[in-house]
Amino acid sequence: MSIFRAHAGLLVAALTVAGSAMMAPAASASERDRGHAELQRVLDQAVANGGVPGILAELRDGHAKPWFGTAGVADLKTSRKRRPDEHFRIGSFTKAFTGTVVLQLAAAGKLTLDDMVAKWLPGVVEEYLGADGTKITIRQLLNHTSGLPDAVPGQETPHPVEPGKRFIYSKVNYNLAGMIVERATDSPLAEEIDRRIARPLHLTGTYLPGADTTVRDPHARHYSKFDQAGRPTEIHDVTDADLSWAGAAGGMVSTTSDLHRFLRALLRGRLLPPALQKEMFTTVSTEGADWVPNTRYGLGVYSQKLSCGVTLWGGGGYIQGSVTYVMGDRQGAHTLVSNMNGDWNDYLKTFTKLFEARFCPMVSRRPAS
Repeated sequence: MSIFRAHAGLLVAALTVAGSAMMAPAASASERDRGHAELQRVLDQAVANGGVPGILAELRDGHAKPWFGTAGVADLKTSRKRRPDEHFRIGSFTKAFTGTVVLQLAAAGKLTLDDMVAKWLPGVVEEYLGADGTKITIRQLLNHTSGLPDAVPGQETPHPVEPGKRFIYSKVNYNLAGMIVERATDSPLAEEIDRRIARPLHLTGTYLPGADTTVRDPHARHYSKFDQAGRPTEIHDVTDADLSWAGAAGGMVSTTSDLHRFLRALLRGRLLPPALQKEMFTTVSTEGADWVPNTRYGLGVYSQKLSCGVTLWGGGGYIQGSVTYVMGDRQGAHTLVSNMNGDWNDYLKTFTKLFEARFCPMVSRRPAS
């Protein structure tokens, strides 16, 4: 069985888990100290009163020394603290890596973004999703305008809609994109990510584990309040759960330092030639999709406008037991990475508070006298 065909059955078995308008201002040393204190307060609030087990955040501001903060625990049994060198599952931020590999293949002339899915995966979309692969482009997979729905075990899969009409966030798009990578290269996606991104950038803690259910040491335990079908249940440890279904859409593991290095390289144009860099950061509206508010989606990355008007770039990832957010300014000078080792709480609210604590102008956060 070929590599790309071997993954086709995962398409319907996957679990759904999930340009700068203003420049982030340069901060003085005293402002940085106040900002760090605000970041720590957000972290503390995330675990207070029955919140997630633990949360960490690392901020890199230009040439300043990185700031690292944590709250809660890495392990509910031992109460050990979270640490900067931990490995954790990054969920849907995997899409940024998959999208980068696809764009690199386009740069090398191996494929084009206007190729139809049927050219690379004949019959797959038709057989598994009831759609027409001759009408869906690779670009539409990457910006979630393919019209293909997400697939949720135990629930009826919605019907596809006409390609190109609207944004529908779906892991199916990236599972297909990963299959196309494997068909175009005759190599597993994990090897292409390692060869094209991880090794050149020296991302020693970043990998797509596939069927290996273990997370490399050191790592926090990953906890969930949901079963694999998304139904509520008691808190349980899912660190070694088989999440290979997430694959190209959300299966990767990384570290804070690696995610900073990757995002900065991506934002600064080190991974793609200018024409493909422009493609990656050309966005479509997500309005009306019941997705992350105030966002626009590119090809594996998205922009998010904060309440103060500052726009950040990067992405987030929710997967059973772990939630990650990776964002920075468009120039890649200031980046913030955060991870929770639990999949409950109002994580979007927490991450928004965290990023606004750093990136919104200090004057906008001072109380009126």
